[in-house]
Amino acid sequence: MAATSSAGRGSRTPALLSGVVWAISLVLIAPIAILIIVSFSGQAYLKFPPDSYSLRWFAAFLRDARWQESIWLSVRIGLIACAFATTIGFFAAYALVRGRFAGKTIVLSLLLTPMIIPSVVTAIAIYFMSAAVGLVGSVVWLGFCHAVVALPVVVLILLSTLNGVDQNLERAALSLGASKTMVFTRIVAPLAAPGLASAALFAFLTSFDELLISLFLADVRSQTLPVRIWNSLHLDVEPTIAAVNAFLIAVTAVVLTLEAVLRRHRSRHATGRTT
Repeated sequence: MAATSSAGRGSRTPALLSGVVWAISLVLIAPIAILIIVSFSGQAYLKFPPDSYSLRWFAAFLRDARWQESIWLSVRIGLIACAFATTIGFFAAYALVRGRFAGKTIVLSLLLTPMIIPSVVTAIAIYFMSAAVGLVGSVVWLGFCHAVVALPVVVLILLSTLNGVDQNLERAALSLGASKTMVFTRIVAPLAAPGLASAALFAFLTSFDELLISLFLADVRSQTLPVRIWNSLHLDVEPTIAAVNAFLIAVTAVVLTLEAVLRRHRSRHATGRTT
């Protein structure tokens, strides 16, 4: 009898946990779903649920030269941040995985600092440093500053990736006369390519959605998409803002889907190597 009751409690626990997880997921997804529905409103003001549906606000968003300029500026800055963060993060992760030197824990802690420190503190510190040397408004500098906050994510992904690269392959190549540069470019980099791609996607996504640093460093002529959204919310709240945010959600979903595909490919590749 006791065994039967304990088995019943054990079977109810996963069901209860699953219900809690589903409830939390619905609470988190509900605002996103409401925003997407409102973005298709055919009315001239925000209302949920809308009385009519239309693509007029997406058309207004995509035809507006100011929004287009902000989109392409965010893409340019995201690509710059992606290049900086992925390159620096790859070399840093490789040094941490393969290197033998004192203070590795300190170096890793410093690389992960932007993830620990509040974003507003980082943004204020970067602003004062940038203003002192006249770099406020520089697109390249803004991309580099975005790379600073994207670097911890890149390093964590590449640490996991490089730990899965068999070091015996590198030793075998060195023993056959390959230089360290050749080993790095022809063995390590190709094997870590799926992880590199995932890290680059997350770096781009981090930059594309970054608000605080852009808010401090962007000038009137260089407003990224999140900054223009922020400024528009202060001036006039209209359904165009919902369409813009739905666009951002779509970009995030596409990037995460690509990363999931790459992760699945990486796991299959790793399984194939082990078998």
